[in-house]
This record gives sequence, C-alpha cells and structure tokens, in this order.
Amino acid sequence: MSKISRTDVAAAILLLLPVVYLASVYHSLADTVPMHFGLDGKPDRYGSKKELLGVQALMTGVGIFCYLLMKYLPRIDPKKSARYSAGTLKKIALGTVVFLAIVNAFIIYSVSGGKTDIAGKADLILPLTGLFFAFIGNAMNSIKPNYFAGIRTPWTLESEATWRATHRLAGRCWVAGGLLICILTLLLPAKASMIAFFSITAIISLVPVIFSYQYYQKHKNDLS
Repeated sequence: MSKISRTDVAAAILLLLPVVYLASVYHSLADTVPMHFGLDGKPDRYGSKKELLGVQALMTGVGIFCYLLMKYLPRIDPKKSARYSAGTLKKIALGTVVFLAIVNAFIIYSVSGGKTDIAGKADLILPLTGLFFAFIGNAMNSIKPNYFAGIRTPWTLESEATWRATHRLAGRCWVAGGLLICILTLLLPAKASMIAFFSITAIISLVPVIFSYQYYQKHKNDLS
C-alpha cells in the first residue's frame, strides 16, 4: 500500500473545501436555484437545491477519479513508459484538482446569491479554464507515450516519434489557445465569450489529431 504524500493531503483538502462551503450556505439557499446556463451566460433552467448536491457529488467524484488515475497511471500503463512522466502526471493531477475545486466553489457562489452570469466579464470560470488549458499545454511535451494521458490517436500510439512531434505542437497550441481564451473571455461580452471559448477549444483539440495523422503518413517509411 502506497504512503500518503503531502500532495495527497493537499488534493483531499482542495476537494473537501467546496463541500464545506456548500454545507455552510445550504440552509440559506432558495428552494429553486439555477442549474443550467445558455450561450448568453444567463440561467435557462432552474431546479431544486437538492440537485446541487448531485452536481457537487459529481464534480468531487470527477476530481477524485482524475487525481487517482494520474497518481496510479505509472503502475497500470501497459507500455510502462508512463513512469518516466510520473512527476508531470502528479503536477497535472494536482492542477486538475485545483481547477475543479475553484469551479465547484464558483458554482456554489453563483447559486447562493452571487453573480449568475457565468460568461460575463466579472466571472472567472472561462478565463480560468483558459489558464487551465495553458497549464495542460505546458505539461504536454513532458508526457511519454501511454494509453491514458495526452493526444492518444492510432498514429501517436503506433510511433514514438509521432507522439513526440504531436505533443510538441499540441503543447504550443494549448498554451497559446488557453491564453487567448483567457484574454478574450475577459474582454468580450457573454455570448461572444462562449462562442470564442468553444471555437478555440475545438481548434486546439482537432489540430494535433490531424497533425498526428499527417506526420505519421509523411514519415511512416522512416518509422517502420
């Protein structure tokens, strides 16, 4: 059985903070609270405050799953190369927990009487998501081939050279795209912010996949 590290303790505290926050304000919540937001950032569906408990449980569960996956990936990866990325995976795991904890806390804040325009200039979810993308991009170049983390296409998994080239490009795309999301969603109005967010996210997700195919096809004779 592995020892509990300081990182494990920090992750547990971060995951519990939104739970404590919700418990402290739950009694003061209205019986009906915003549960979904449209492209304009305004709430377009309301539900019982009990639904918020389910959202909280889901977000916390996602955080736990992501953290444990990154923590134990070096042990379960069939390629056994993920152990060379253990430090990077640990950093990604903790960064993911930090991001989810902040989003969780903001959701609770927004339904407890705070600002509910999730795409407005004053809120931080979309800019923070952009910074999170940039954080992931900065770590991409250090991730070794594996079946769980990174740009996993048939071509990157087939060729280590394709993996390296793809992740160099993906890292730059995600850093640049993430910073662009952060800047634009702070400056643009709500609807334009959402459009910019989804457009940039689609681009930085698709470009590395297309590149991995093209790189593999171009160099497959050299890679064989």
